[in-house]
Amino acid sequence: MLFVDGVGLGERDPATNPFVRAGTPALRRLLGGPLAGREAVRTDLATLVPLDARLGVPGLPQSATGQTALLSGENAAALLGRHLTAYPTPSLQRLLAVRGLFVRLGAAGVQAALANAYTDGYFAAVARRRLRHGAITLNAMQAGVRLRDLADLRAGRAVYHDLTNAGLRRQGLEIALVSPEDAGRRLAAIARAETFTVFEFFQTDLAAHGRAGEPIEVIERYDRMLGAALDALDLGETLVVMTSDHGNLEDGRTTAHTLNPVPALLVGAGRDVLASRLGAITDVVPACLDLWSAPAPVPSA
Repeated sequence: MLFVDGVGLGERDPATNPFVRAGTPALRRLLGGPLAGREAVRTDLATLVPLDARLGVPGLPQSATGQTALLSGENAAALLGRHLTAYPTPSLQRLLAVRGLFVRLGAAGVQAALANAYTDGYFAAVARRRLRHGAITLNAMQAGVRLRDLADLRAGRAVYHDLTNAGLRRQGLEIALVSPEDAGRRLAAIARAETFTVFEFFQTDLAAHGRAGEPIEVIERYDRMLGAALDALDLGETLVVMTSDHGNLEDGRTTAHTLNPVPALLVGAGRDVLASRLGAITDVVPACLDLWSAPAPVPSA
C-alpha cells in the first residue's frame, strides 16, 4: 500500500492541475493519461477507482480523520462530528487500536511492515511534544510493528519519506543520496520480503501547502519511484494499492484541501476484485483484509 498524502482527482486542465503538467511516464503508462479526472479508469495495466473522502460530513476533508477512516474502515469524521486535521484525538487513537489496519493484520497472523525510515530526531521531537505521531505511525506502533531506523536505511531495508535522503543530508546526517528509482527498487525488495507493506509519502501534501518544494518536482520524483518499484515487482503475485486521505495537490489554485475524490490506483494481482468493493476511503482496508479473510474485531464496551 502506497499512501500518498493530499492527492485528489482534479480537472484535466494543465493550467490548474500539476498532475497534468508534470512528466509522469509511470502513471501515464498505467492509466493511458495523467492522474486526473473523476471517472473510473480500467486499462490493461491498472484500475483507477475514485473514492469519496467527504464521507457525508460537511467541510473539507482533513488528515487525522481521513487517515483514521482509511486505516480503520470507519467514518472517523462522523464519529467526531467534523473533519479533523493533523493528529488523531484520543477517541481516534482508541478506534485505531481496535480496528486499525496494522492491528487487524497482526490479529490475522499477517506479517506487516512499515517501510519508512525514522530518525532519532523524530523521536526526540515527539518526546519533547514538538511532534505527535500521525495515524499510520501510531497504528504501526499499536500493533508492535518495528519502526525502521537509519541503520535500516543505510542497509537498504527502509526508505526515507523524501525518497532520496536529501532531507537527512540537510539535517547534517552522513548518509548517501539515492535516486528515486533506487528508492523504488528498495521498496519493492521490502515488499517481496513481507506479506503486507505500507509506505507513507507525505511530501505531496507538504508541497501543496507550500512547505516542501515545487509540486511538479515532488510529483515527478514520486512517479520515478513508482515506476521503478512496479518494474521490480512480480505483479502476477503482488497487488499494489495507491491511495490518499484527501485532495490538495491536484488543484494549484489553492493551498487548502479540496472536496475532490481521491484515487485508489490498483496494479497487479486481484485488482479488479478489489476495485469492485471500493467507493469511499472507508472501503479500502476492509477490502484488503478480506484477501486474508481477516475478521473484524468487536470493540469492548
